[in-house]
Amino acid sequence: MSNIKKAFENGKAFIPFITCGDPDLETTAAVVRAAVKNGADLIELGIPFSDPTAEGPVIQAANIRALSGGVKTDKVFDLVRELRIDVEVPMVFMTYANVVFSYGSEKFISTCAEIGIDGLILPDIPYEEKDEFLPICRKYDVDLISLIAPTSENRIGMIAKEAEGFIYIVSSLGVTGMRNEINTDLESIVSNIRENTDVPCAIGFGISTPEQAKKMSDLSDGVIVGSAIVKLLAEYGKDAPNYVGAYVRKMKDAIR
Repeated sequence: MSNIKKAFENGKAFIPFITCGDPDLETTAAVVRAAVKNGADLIELGIPFSDPTAEGPVIQAANIRALSGGVKTDKVFDLVRELRIDVEVPMVFMTYANVVFSYGSEKFISTCAEIGIDGLILPDIPYEEKDEFLPICRKYDVDLISLIAPTSENRIGMIAKEAEGFIYIVSSLGVTGMRNEINTDLESIVSNIRENTDVPCAIGFGISTPEQAKKMSDLSDGVIVGSAIVKLLAEYGKDAPNYVGAYVRKMKDAIR
């Protein structure tokens, strides 16, 4: 069984996204621990990249801050090694194909397995090109997480059938960021997924309030929140862990 499934075993999963190294790696570690302590079921760690095409301005700015602070992939690996001393929930990396390629795909993915990363999300890799990474991921037992967007349409069933770990449902067209409302017909997307797989699905992009989280969790197996958390880090810097912890607790309570 994929370790990621554990995140969905006790009701709806809350999945926070955190950009590694914003404002520094020590704060990232403290934020991860605060999130887990307050109910996070799976942690999505962003490896900073200079051109994060799926991200809106909030997470783009976090990437720039982290890179300016000298965060490199090896330092992120060291962060995870340190977190794994006491953090037991599943953890996945969210980054871009170029980060993996430039490090060396096999070296990157085998290191993920060695340090306890359970999955990999590469938003710039279309379904048709996933075979560049999938065989290596399977070799090292790291789930390659599939994304399904409103534009996936007639490919939803096909993507769902081959999905591993969990399915990341992109709630809205465009980039990440907080939205006042989400108008995509997510019900039919989830229904299509359910017909083709029992792999859990979580909805991300645009979720920031407990009300939105509740609505999205009623449709799916979990919710992913990024920009709202990254915004707290931008606002509070090294003092952010307490604020993120309180926010995670509020969101988790909303989806229980």
